[in-house]
Amino acid sequence: MNDFIFGKTFGEKGDEEQLLSLLNAILAKTKHKKLVRIEIVEHRTFTAEVVGDKTSILDIRAVAEDGTKINIEVQLRDYGNMDRRSLFYWSREFASGLDKGDDYSQLANVIAINIVNFEVVSVDDFHTVFHLWEDTHKDCLLTDALEIHFIDVQKFNALPEKDIKNDSLHRWLTFFDQNISDDMLKELMDMDAAIYKANEKMTFLANDKEVLRLYNMREMAQIDYNSGIRKAKEDGIVEGKIERNIEIAQNMIADGEPIEKIIRYTGLRKESIENLKA
Repeated sequence: MNDFIFGKTFGEKGDEEQLLSLLNAILAKTKHKKLVRIEIVEHRTFTAEVVGDKTSILDIRAVAEDGTKINIEVQLRDYGNMDRRSLFYWSREFASGLDKGDDYSQLANVIAINIVNFEVVSVDDFHTVFHLWEDTHKDCLLTDALEIHFIDVQKFNALPEKDIKNDSLHRWLTFFDQNISDDMLKELMDMDAAIYKANEKMTFLANDKEVLRLYNMREMAQIDYNSGIRKAKEDGIVEGKIERNIEIAQNMIADGEPIEKIIRYTGLRKESIENLKA
């Protein structure tokens, strides 16, 4: 589920079979017509600079045979605002479909798919889908131009039972589990040729030294980002505590409390309290 490896497995020319299978498994929820052909849009080269940039989005872009644009993002860590971020990337794809001189009828539908490892939508279902419905007439759809999916891997993994025999999305999400057993992996590959091909591609990637270098670089970039966020939060907490203790000390000084008591209640040094008094 590392976004770099996911992109290398599903987002390059030659990966159409496994990408088609995954997309059809996801889009079955909204009863989409089964996709027969997909064009993968390779819009970037996985250089060390791109992979090592902890803020970069390594998404997958594809176009279906009817012109529908599909954007897939894998996000394992919650950086906040995932709902707005998904809307932003949807709007980027939607607006980019209009060339100078075209009219709005030329804009293609866009489907945004977010595979996440944290809760974005506060419902029990692991797979949620959003469209533009009228508030009081729930069966009135403004347009089918927008469709946004959130697939919560944590919620899926917490399911007491998985229906891998009848549900292709259950098969794919089981395959994505890093703790999958060899027996389960073999069973999935025997059941689904696309999963077999995806596993073959991952095995090939695992033996490529440059891919492994970039994979480790991506993992380190994500760890560095998390560490930076954690440190910023800790600094904010410490700063907040100091400000709160100064406020308490000022109130105690105003009430005429002795310095020894103020030190005991706030932890501030004697010199700091004397400065506050002054």
